[in-house]
Amino acid sequence: MLAKIMSCALVGLDGMLVDVEVDVHPGLVGMIDIVGLPDAAVQESRQRVRSAIHNSRLRFPDKRITINLAPADLRKEGPAYDLPIAVGILAGAEQIPADYQDSLFIGELSLDGNVRHVNGIISMASVARENGLHTIYVPKEDAPEAALVPDLQVMPVETLGQLVMHLNNLLLIEPYVPGDDDVADREPDYATDFSEIKGQEHVKRALEVAAAGGHCVLMTGPPGSGKTLLARALPSILPRLTIDESLEVTKIYSVAGMLPPGQPLLRHRPFRSPHHTISQAGLVGGGHWPRPGEISLAHRGVLFLDELPEFGMRTLEVLRQPLEDKVVTISRATGSLSFPSNFLMVGARNPCPCGYYGDATHECTCSHGMIESYQKRISGPLMDRIDIHVEVPHVDYEKLSGQTLAETSAAIRARVEAARERQQARFKGTALYANADMGPKEVREHCRLDEAGSTLIRAAMRQLGLSARAYHRVLKLARTIADLAGAEGIASSHLAEALQYRRRLGE
Repeated sequence: MLAKIMSCALVGLDGMLVDVEVDVHPGLVGMIDIVGLPDAAVQESRQRVRSAIHNSRLRFPDKRITINLAPADLRKEGPAYDLPIAVGILAGAEQIPADYQDSLFIGELSLDGNVRHVNGIISMASVARENGLHTIYVPKEDAPEAALVPDLQVMPVETLGQLVMHLNNLLLIEPYVPGDDDVADREPDYATDFSEIKGQEHVKRALEVAAAGGHCVLMTGPPGSGKTLLARALPSILPRLTIDESLEVTKIYSVAGMLPPGQPLLRHRPFRSPHHTISQAGLVGGGHWPRPGEISLAHRGVLFLDELPEFGMRTLEVLRQPLEDKVVTISRATGSLSFPSNFLMVGARNPCPCGYYGDATHECTCSHGMIESYQKRISGPLMDRIDIHVEVPHVDYEKLSGQTLAETSAAIRARVEAARERQQARFKGTALYANADMGPKEVREHCRLDEAGSTLIRAAMRQLGLSARAYHRVLKLARTIADLAGAEGIASSHLAEALQYRRRLGE
């Protein structure tokens, strides 16, 4: 007997429906063939499904079984097909009904019949709803994630035996009902608050501007000056994620298998800090069948690259296109996939190999050639894409030992959120997210200068040797500073502050 069960494959961050066709027919007893480009994990499902059926006290058919995963030209990966294959075998053996055309089955089986977690549930649930399916059967622990997709009945399955009882109408499974805790907007718990960081007021201001407009930052300073601490405090002043942004981030982490236990919806901006030994594939994504890299895991959040010159030059160069396009496309012989990568990049570096070039308290032991070679490890094109360049000097003892707390992250975040609200009103009806996303057309429309501002930027272009890209980035930065001040137009003071964040020629 032939049975057809609906399941789902992951292609990048999106799901694609897969027909699991199971034909149970006379032939060599116990022979199971799986066709349709299955990988090793799918091939191994034969042993898992057989043991799960036996240990669930169900009868495994004494016939030949042929399983086709359609479409046949799409590679099938992972253990998520265990449950639909088991249901198809039991339906083909007439132990359960065979009509499930409006349902989707997803789950990995253990040898004792328990149904285990699989990655990418939210993507699979989304494609089920888009294709008019009404019910989705998922592992019990994945039910809160699947329930994030509206207008879909989610059935939490603990064991194969329980599912068989339900399908035979003997003991029904109750549909999952989302609780308040599933989507609770919890108050963020940040490791570092800006009020705990002594001194460095000009750096905090630079990070506030970066957070308000989504601008990239490079901090340069000697060891121990607080660069890493400041970067790790940056998420505490970023605006809270909207529900649409949360779903975007959740989908990425679900596909990557990195959702925290008991947290189906991510409500806080990600902070990623990869080590400088990371590969290109680890940074931008890759693999035989591409998976998200660090720049996609940092989507809508912060990508912190500590000790930036220590990263491989070729590894850093792959950031140039994602920083401009906010998306990365990975091409392989098997096809091309795109992953979102709209992140705020924060880099930190020492000014020289010993770390003390230009420091007033320590003598630099590096030669001029060593300093120049060290700084050139970051290419000009990549430096040109960084909006804010700020120096982080040593903090005086008086400031470190003082008991007075600085301005809190909550107070700074309030100003950042007000600036973002102005940008959202400005970009309403467009795909733009923040000032840093503006193209030449939007810059011309929203970054007009008065006569004094035009004179100032003209002089800066000559003196600083700004490129055309840098010119537009200065204007976008000035627009953000004006938004923080609540100003409609860009004043000369806003433009002057934006210019001071640019890297000086010959640095």
